[in-house]
Amino acid sequence: MTQLELVRPAPLELDSEPRADHDVIAQLVSDGARVLDVGCGNGALMRLLTRECSARARGLELDPSKVHGCVSRGLSVVQGDAERDLDAFPTAAFDYVIFSHALMKLQRPQAALKTAARVGERVIVSINNAGHWRARTKHMFSGRLAAWADDAPCTVRDFAEMARSLRLTVERAVPLSRGHAGAPFAKTLWRANWFSEQAVFVLSS
Repeated sequence: MTQLELVRPAPLELDSEPRADHDVIAQLVSDGARVLDVGCGNGALMRLLTRECSARARGLELDPSKVHGCVSRGLSVVQGDAERDLDAFPTAAFDYVIFSHALMKLQRPQAALKTAARVGERVIVSINNAGHWRARTKHMFSGRLAAWADDAPCTVRDFAEMARSLRLTVERAVPLSRGHAGAPFAKTLWRANWFSEQAVFVLSS
């Protein structure tokens, strides 16, 4: 894992249209929390959490161009592979470890999730829901899941069961459809599994 030296901070660029899951995550993170954003990309979520929650945010990102872009804006980001470098962080080093549409892109998401639960007091994960009724309809007629090609197909129920298989507690889960958050759910999965396009989970060990 490579530590990049911070350059002179550039003014933070505020996103005019934050992602729906980012808005939900910002409401779930407590003020002043220590946060690790895994697969932080351009740092949009880190900037939001810093602004809205006064979070002490760090990022872990594989793409060096995105890392340099974050660092040039004054964000604390290291270049590294979550599959390998997440292990290097101490136990309970963060209040939250966040995978914002990043976990299911990994080759070994279960191992990464287990490690994240050691590194953070809580883990927040947002996923696309491959069980949404539109995706089911497309799959039924085309026999393909191309709409979910950016990451491994995962339903709300799949993810909840994966978390429980790792002995993680689903503390809270929020469905999102058409960019809007619905009522939180945890135990009743069937409705969210059919009707949510995305979901944000809060997990603890």
